[in-house]
Amino acid sequence: MTKQSSKPNILVVNDDGITATGIKNLIEVMQEIGNVVVVAPDSPQSGMGHAITIGKPIRFDKVALYEGVEMYKCSGTPVDCVKIAVNKIFKGKKPDLCVSGINHGLNNSINVLYSGTMSAAVEGAIEKIPSIGFSMDDFAADADFSHTKKYIKNICKEVLANGLPAGTLLNVNFPKGGELKGIKICRQANAKWMEEFDERTDPYNRPYYWLTGVFENFDRGEDTDVWALEHGYVSIVPVQFDLTAHHAIQTLSSWNFEANDTGKAGKASKVSAPDGINLG
Repeated sequence: MTKQSSKPNILVVNDDGITATGIKNLIEVMQEIGNVVVVAPDSPQSGMGHAITIGKPIRFDKVALYEGVEMYKCSGTPVDCVKIAVNKIFKGKKPDLCVSGINHGLNNSINVLYSGTMSAAVEGAIEKIPSIGFSMDDFAADADFSHTKKYIKNICKEVLANGLPAGTLLNVNFPKGGELKGIKICRQANAKWMEEFDERTDPYNRPYYWLTGVFENFDRGEDTDVWALEHGYVSIVPVQFDLTAHHAIQTLSSWNFEANDTGKAGKASKVSAPDGINLG
């Protein structure tokens, strides 16, 4: 990284590729806030989750797509992009903010697990960088992101001013187009994809499959990201990368996992939660 000023240094990443309309719009907003460095995949990487490249080289090259922006295209995954940025471009002096997106398509509810956009933001948070993933409900290559910009700017400024709780990042989703009613701080809805594989035959008469499915919401709460988006609000869900099911520790501690020499099962040892409360 070459820029030095009192402005915050902002890393911009995505999963739709460095030439996507969404990242162009995100860059434009970030230029109003600070010094922008972009590291993005050289081709679309949607649905990559938290994949990293192992067993083959990663390449990244400087490109000049937008004036005044330091940009690099990377052969790796969205998570690779963050790792390369932190280690080779920022050289350990971490950025003040990591933003990922704007994704073409929602990353609400269970989609957060599959999303390359959100995984890049998660990697930023793992590196202790305040991180935010932005997504919008429009898959079109020429999607109109104009209605998202003022919200993105305000959200980023608040995060820069206040920071985020340790181990936490933000998952921000926008409805498509129109006037937005405001922002809702939400929980992740209990919803999933009801998937099917469409079987087809290639010219050599061999079967192949396309993943298809319908998104089904099992959650009727009005405090969820799905509800907020369906009713014209921007949804913000605080996300953590600690996947421990803390509420299950006490139950598991009462189970018998090991047998002793007499053939009788031994009880699991007691454990303590991070705050020191005994869960055994």
